[in-house]
Amino acid sequence: MAIGQYGQVAGVAARGVARRVRAVAVLLLALWVWLPAATARAEDGHDLWLRYRALPAAQADAGRAVAAALAAPDASPTQAATREELLRGLGGLFGGAPAMTARIDRDGVLVAGTPASSPVLAKLGLDLSALGDEGYLVRSLRIDGHAATVIAANSDIGVLYGAFHFLRLAQSGQSLSGLDVRETPKVKVRVLNHWDNLDRYVERGYAGQSIWDWHKLPGWLDPRYTDYARANASIGINGTVLNNVNTSAQMLTPQYLEKARALAGVLRPYGLKVYLSARFSAPIEIGGLQTADPLDPAVRRWWQAKADEIYRAIPDFGGFLVKANSEGQPGPQDYGRSHADGANMLAEALAPHGGIVMWRAFVYSHEEPDDRAKQAYSEFVPYDGRFAANVLVQVKNGAIDFQPREPFHPLFGAMPKTPLMMEFQITKEYLGFATHLAYLAPMYQEALQADTHARGPGSTVARVVDGSLEGHALTGMAGVANIGSDRNWSGSQFDQANWYAFGRLAWDPHADAAQIARDWTRMTFSTDPAVVTPIVDMMMGSREAVVDYMTPLGLHHLMGRGHHYGPAPWVEGGPRADWTSVYYHRADARGIGFDRSASGSNAVAQYAPAVAAQFGDIATVPEPFLLWFHHVPWDHRMASGRILWDELVHRYGRGVDYVASMRRTWAGLAGRIDAERHAEVAAFLAIQEQEAQWWRDASIAYFQTFSKRPLPKGEKLPPHPLAYYQSLQFPFAPGDGK
Repeated sequence: MAIGQYGQVAGVAARGVARRVRAVAVLLLALWVWLPAATARAEDGHDLWLRYRALPAAQADAGRAVAAALAAPDASPTQAATREELLRGLGGLFGGAPAMTARIDRDGVLVAGTPASSPVLAKLGLDLSALGDEGYLVRSLRIDGHAATVIAANSDIGVLYGAFHFLRLAQSGQSLSGLDVRETPKVKVRVLNHWDNLDRYVERGYAGQSIWDWHKLPGWLDPRYTDYARANASIGINGTVLNNVNTSAQMLTPQYLEKARALAGVLRPYGLKVYLSARFSAPIEIGGLQTADPLDPAVRRWWQAKADEIYRAIPDFGGFLVKANSEGQPGPQDYGRSHADGANMLAEALAPHGGIVMWRAFVYSHEEPDDRAKQAYSEFVPYDGRFAANVLVQVKNGAIDFQPREPFHPLFGAMPKTPLMMEFQITKEYLGFATHLAYLAPMYQEALQADTHARGPGSTVARVVDGSLEGHALTGMAGVANIGSDRNWSGSQFDQANWYAFGRLAWDPHADAAQIARDWTRMTFSTDPAVVTPIVDMMMGSREAVVDYMTPLGLHHLMGRGHHYGPAPWVEGGPRADWTSVYYHRADARGIGFDRSASGSNAVAQYAPAVAAQFGDIATVPEPFLLWFHHVPWDHRMASGRILWDELVHRYGRGVDYVASMRRTWAGLAGRIDAERHAEVAAFLAIQEQEAQWWRDASIAYFQTFSKRPLPKGEKLPPHPLAYYQSLQFPFAPGDGK
């Protein structure tokens, strides 16, 4: 409004002003009533899989009959969170919150609690002895002659997990009668790793800024922190590493520990412990010492004092995640010490408080390697059994770096005396960022179900991770998160499925990827089979499609230098050979692939003999890993009957075709999915198809310079010469390291 208009308003009669004020007030009141309802109906992905939208009438009626009333305590923060979640969920799903009760005097009462918090459960004498601290029981039974359902556990957090399980059953349209569910987590430490910097930049993040607003903490606790905690608790995640593994020592200063303390207070009721990435050189950078040598007594005392300080602020602090002597990060090798020396020093400081160290095995030496895939094994296996009891060695699923496909890491099964923690990447650094639909649970499952043969057949990676193979009590799984300030949390609707799937597989590494996809789809989009079936089918083949159009047949690390966006198999030069693409594909006039057999780098020798024999023989190696382990002639005959060159071209095109088919499937769901989310996914699938075609064309144009062979009949030539693809530059691609 212009200044002159303000003068006119000032001259209006008092009665006119009053009328206008009343009219504005009525309008604002109407907007105040309408806007929350409109916002509640909005579907932008912010609610994740906890949407709690009303079920179809028949399912809602059946649900109300089971949970017409709720008996749940709220004396502790976790009890209050559980009660609030049940009221929220049941009210949204069944069209009205259940009545609150303290007695079983009718049918259809849902009882949630522990024997200590619920008089009703105390009288039942349920056997909860095998459930531990986090397990739960969900059971239909009769109490005093009335039909009831109980969610029972030994601890408040177990009850919360059980409540989320019950809501999952309801939300996904499953029957709530005749329930008899007993669940305990198979992995103890289930954490998200946030690669978030203190300036809110997220390394390898594709969903906006960090959700941790460090500048406003501790005074402002964003409500998103609570929603973040709810989402993680719903899938059994029990810890979060707040900061990047490439960390600043400032994270351990009193100023930032106070901020971490505030976050811990929000997350604690939902069972999430706070962990911090610790910079190994912190005693020098913020402690005033001249060394960070792990065997130096002054250094050890400094870390012990720092641990004491942290636990005074955060009594349930989980411990440290450490990246050391990798990619330029400081570590014990700077002082001639081992990884075990460094990890054990920190473990000693944390042990009196019950904390743990998660020591990453993603390392490679400063020397020029003959094969980077071998280095973690070489640096860690000699120290098997020498790590402290509260140390987990955190190992990536594959030996290179979160590629679209890698064989399982040879460390799994090679360190029987040391608990190994799985590290998966949820953010798709090498799989198309946020715009490519790639459901990662099949990739996770592929790694977990791989057989190490460490103790004969059946020695799966999952059994290494859950401790059952070697009898380890301390177990863990970590996921590198892609969670940020975007409204939909993950950069795209379908990337939420990877967060969800990670949590479910961290709880149970033996779970089925397809069933997880079905549950997520029912909770996220619809329980209508006409929606669920095509979406799940689309998801289950999506990761394989990315492998096809990016890195088929065992090719790897062919992405753009630094930012990892787009095809760049021609990358060479620079400070390290193993930071280039040509190092990994080794294409020449004879063939393509990295020879890791006995005649090459002999990386296969790091696997158990049965696995090494399979991978090391070109006749028996699974075709998905062919070019990972062998340099193969262009005219090698494949299982399809095609020669390798023709098969390579076929795989590239097959990946593009699958994306096109996903676009058609999704287009056919118009009207069955809310318009906003349908439009976003449709736009992203269009981007994915365009970029898949780019990958196909650029890769074929480059590799054809070595194969010197024509494209198979029916295959189209790339529309541009190789020089065009090589000229493309992306200096501001998101997620690159700083």
